[in-house]
Parts: sequence; structure tokens; C-alpha cells
Amino acid sequence: MNAEYTSVDITEKTLCYEIYKLLIYLGLSMNYVGFRLCGYAIYLVVQEPERILSICKRLYPDVAQRYDTTWRNVERNIRAAADRVWKTNPTLLSRVAGYPLDKKPTAAQFISILSFYFLSMYPSSSTQ
Repeated sequence: MNAEYTSVDITEKTLCYEIYKLLIYLGLSMNYVGFRLCGYAIYLVVQEPERILSICKRLYPDVAQRYDTTWRNVERNIRAAADRVWKTNPTLLSRVAGYPLDKKPTAAQFISILSFYFLSMYPSSSTQ
């Protein structure tokens, strides 16, 4: 079975709420700078899954532009958020990933895991 993931068919407000809710369940509090950056990065990937293929050239710069920072700061803050989640709730992160995680995911892997979770939860109605 060749599954193709396209953008999610869900309202923007609902998607943002669900992303933030999951980040909080994973142990990331809203006072982390990485919380907003992760949330927006996940949102962008869910809206356009191809972004995950050029994370440093496309995704991080888009997030950086939104929050008036550099792509390197975006990557560092997402990495710190992934580290926090890994220390706080690795079991839930593994369940969200759908497979056991042996080590802390990189920033890109973290965004990929969480984005795929939402893509699989809310498949687009155009996907057959």
C-alpha cells in the first residue's frame, strides 16, 4: 500500500489547538520559546508535507521569518524542545511516533514525528 500524505482537511484553529495540546501533553510548557516554534513548524508541515524534505532550506527559514529570528535559532530551540520532551515523556513520544525510540530524536525527526501524527490523524479528504 502506497500512502500519499497531502495537506490536512481541518480548520486552522482546530489544528493549532490540537498541536498545542499535544505539545503540552508531551511535557513542553508554553513558556519555552521552542513551544511556539515547534507548533508553527508542525503546522506548516501538516499544511504542506513536502516542507519536511527541505527542512533547513525551507521550513526553518519560514518559521524564522514569522518569529523574526534566524533559522539556526529555530533549529536550536526545536532541538531544546525535543530534548525537554525526551526527558519528560519519552514513552508518550514513542507512542506518538508509532515505534520505540531508542534515543532522543533530532530536531528534524521531532518535527517529522509530530507532523506525521497529525497527517495520519486527519487525512485529507482528497486522499484516496
